[in-house]
Amino acid sequence: MTQNIPLIQLHDGNALPVLGFGTYTLKGSAGVDTMLHALTHGYRFLDSAFNYENEGAVGQALRQSGLPRHEVQISSKLPGRHHAYPKALETIQESLYRMQLDYLDVYMIHWPNPAQGLYIEAWQALIEAQQRGYVRSIGVSNFLPKHLEILRRETGVVPVINQVEMHPYFNQAEQRAYDQSHNIVTMAWSPLGRANTILEHVQLKQIAQQLNRSVVQVVLRWHLQHGVIPIPKATSDTNQCANLAIFDFELSSEQMQQIDALTRTDGRLRDQDPASYEEF
Repeated sequence: MTQNIPLIQLHDGNALPVLGFGTYTLKGSAGVDTMLHALTHGYRFLDSAFNYENEGAVGQALRQSGLPRHEVQISSKLPGRHHAYPKALETIQESLYRMQLDYLDVYMIHWPNPAQGLYIEAWQALIEAQQRGYVRSIGVSNFLPKHLEILRRETGVVPVINQVEMHPYFNQAEQRAYDQSHNIVTMAWSPLGRANTILEHVQLKQIAQQLNRSVVQVVLRWHLQHGVIPIPKATSDTNQCANLAIFDFELSSEQMQQIDALTRTDGRLRDQDPASYEEF
């Protein structure tokens, strides 16, 4: 049985499903099979990146699914080593060649890498790629408000998406408020905290029991009610289907506040602060 996923409007006029499917580490034939199952169950947004080294597998899964191209949204991300304008444009083209696609629905800068000082140049390349028709929507990943302000000031173009680390131990309240005030949709990577101790937290277990749901479903629903697109990865059919079953219940305002209260100042999973962390 497939699940129809609602859409959320982007400020450029395009739309994305409110729940996506993460593809990090999904490679080769096994990765294709996992993504193909996800598409069969109803997922319609596959999130990838140049650095995941699986863009070919993503394209293959789409082709094997038999689904019309316009029914599936696919994203990828620009690595830090290719922020220079000409390299960025080449890399976007290379992503399309690897996936064997005519266009990408979303393309993002993976990390700002502020010490390198090239993310404005990279953003200008994404703007050009959109004008050329390589990509439908352009966004960023792991950008702090100060980085986004610089993009807005220097180019006048605001990203439609900001994909950031977000889970109950790091709820990104300040970042989400900034994004929302600028009509940027926040997307969450590692929305389940990479299935670490978050899923064993007594407060989350109590809420799950109250709703007769799993902790995972509660956490994903918490993201949705914050207006955030979570992109969980799941390799089993059982978990893929369970992650989709989050549209027929709601968390109360009290339950939302209880989950919000779990956030920590040191809640990042690997201390990847975009103010200083760099990835190439």
